[in-house]
Amino acid sequence: MTGHAGHRRLVVDLQSTSPHMRVPQWAAERVTAAAPAGWEVVHIASPSKSIGSGSNMASVETLAATAKAEGYFGYGVPSGLLQSAPQLRWVHSAAAGVGASVTPELRASGVVFTNSAGVYGEPMADTVLAGVLHFVRGLDFAVRQQAASTWNQLPFIHRVGGDRADVRELAELRVLIVGAGGIGTAVARRFSALGCRCVGIRRRPELGAPEGFSRIVGPNALDTELPTADVLVLAAPLTGGSAALLDARRLALLPAGAIVVNVARGALVADEALLDALNRNHVRGAVLDVFNTEPLPVDNPYWQHPQVLVTPHVSGVSPQHWRRVLELFEDNWRRWQAGTPLRNVVDLDAGY
Repeated sequence: MTGHAGHRRLVVDLQSTSPHMRVPQWAAERVTAAAPAGWEVVHIASPSKSIGSGSNMASVETLAATAKAEGYFGYGVPSGLLQSAPQLRWVHSAAAGVGASVTPELRASGVVFTNSAGVYGEPMADTVLAGVLHFVRGLDFAVRQQAASTWNQLPFIHRVGGDRADVRELAELRVLIVGAGGIGTAVARRFSALGCRCVGIRRRPELGAPEGFSRIVGPNALDTELPTADVLVLAAPLTGGSAALLDARRLALLPAGAIVVNVARGALVADEALLDALNRNHVRGAVLDVFNTEPLPVDNPYWQHPQVLVTPHVSGVSPQHWRRVLELFEDNWRRWQAGTPLRNVVDLDAGY
């Protein structure tokens, strides 16, 4: 635990057990250097879990340090934090997801909760594009043929049955993106620039169409849009109403040969229904970065499925990650100090 003398305390709790989410030394030092006059910064050395929607439990060290803290910079609002921190007024999460943090205790506390939505959009959109191309251009077939030292052009030429690559051009595709926030917009910009028509689903369609979308519709129009979606991208937060959003009924509405991408939360997808659609070749391929259980169990059928591309919840990894996280946090810290509105204030009712 480190810090310097001051009257207002910020606790920084970013020693994630996931290496790519663990704060590097230079970033920790930058936070300390950015402290406004009258603030002390206390860095927690104990490890924390940076799961999708925040830490699951505060360490003993964290509970002791936050007893006199005004601000907390970590991964979500870990269990026990609010009870130990009577002076806490602001929490900023280095994660984008907030589901596990939105509790009755948080609602009753009056604590302002901000997150890092938007920080992960650019690299995640790159992963989505790469994953779609993997199936659109038959690279899954190419990888298997290379491993077997097999030269066979036929799967790339014919477009019949599950033993064919079903090679297409990106500009042919209609892309339906569920979630038109930072991630969904970054996805739409990439695909629209390559000639695809992108339709977005957002909770408040009256806010209009961000860059890259040809149009925006509300959640009630999802079933209407699915039959024309060559690619379905899930980029929406997990809320009470979105669990198992993609179930057997909705998978059946997709056209044969569609590609499903999930970079949001594993719980948005009904796994058994998706596996059934893949096995019947109704779905051409699935690009999955998030899962109901993480790490993905070794006996999970996704691992060995020839039509599934698995990445271990790393779609947001980027060398620019900590620069973006700190730019957002430091801007909010300045705003907090000045008493001006913060960015990325979480809507506790909406769940994001």
